[in-house]
Amino acid sequence: MSRSLLAWPGVPLALLSAALFGVSTPFAKLLLGDGVSPWLLAGLLYLGSGIGLAILQAVRKASGAMTAEAPLRRADLPWLALIVLSGGVIAMTAASTASLLLNLESLATMALAWVLFGEHVDRRLLLGAAAILAGAVLLSWQSGPAGFGWGAAAIAGACLAWGLDNNLTRRLSAADPVQIALIKGLAAGAVNLVLALIAGAQLPSASAIGGAALIGFIGYGVSLVLFVLGLRHLGAARTGAYFATAPFIGAVVAIALLGEPVTGQLIIAGLLMALGLYLHLAEAHEHEHTHEVFEHEHRHAHDTHHQHPHGPGDPAGEPHTHRHRHLPLIHKHPHYPDLHHRHPHRHARAR
Repeated sequence: MSRSLLAWPGVPLALLSAALFGVSTPFAKLLLGDGVSPWLLAGLLYLGSGIGLAILQAVRKASGAMTAEAPLRRADLPWLALIVLSGGVIAMTAASTASLLLNLESLATMALAWVLFGEHVDRRLLLGAAAILAGAVLLSWQSGPAGFGWGAAAIAGACLAWGLDNNLTRRLSAADPVQIALIKGLAAGAVNLVLALIAGAQLPSASAIGGAALIGFIGYGVSLVLFVLGLRHLGAARTGAYFATAPFIGAVVAIALLGEPVTGQLIIAGLLMALGLYLHLAEAHEHEHTHEVFEHEHRHAHDTHHQHPHGPGDPAGEPHTHRHRHLPLIHKHPHYPDLHHRHPHRHARAR
């Protein structure tokens, strides 16, 4: 299997997710300016994503497209509640507009994925992630006092919550990503909007609310759907690293939309991120590994990892979704830490 095929479709999905999220910032600034409360803006964007995805879900249900994805089950609800609480409520209500510290989200995602959740990493990936994060930090660096006080600690805590959110979402990435993003958008949007109004925020005009809802649907809702699909194929650490390119993409769009200048910071940040992406895309992780017996449910086709029998009630055609059992399998091929490759590593055997 070639490296380009190995990277497909996870890397394009993660980068497109970052692009949609990155362009949402300059578009929101163009529409609403700088005077909108961060809580209120978060509420409008998240609600827009939830409402837009609810409409999309209704269309999918009417067309029968939902059958291709595994629905959330009762056992998933505790994890979903933690995801909404950590990523959509705690993080959004603790964070402000300190973009430099908000880049800690990707660092927290990768650190938790590697240390706490056991995803594989080697020196090439660490160097690539460091280059991407260095570019994001450089791009967001502001001159003047750093201001590292309680506010900075709250934002760092928010980033840790986002990192936990991303890793917990990885656990549910086999399920329908639209359903996950829809619930998170509606819940997080409602909480942030209510808190903003209680704090005295004033709603903007109806046209501005509609524009914010559209930006939220694309930049938050569709972006999150793509992010969950990236988690499905790449794991949290790699998806988080690619998502860290969002500030650069937003800065490039801001140049075109808002006439902001091309700076040395932007050029150097772009070069650092390009180096990081190259190191990640050049990954060739291949070793003999064992698939243990387990059962799960997700969208799949009958490839090497899905050679299971079908019962009379299982769907026909591919791809399809049904609960299936994986038998023991030992083989060797290039792979990412996707749904079927979350195994422990002995570093001497991996390359």
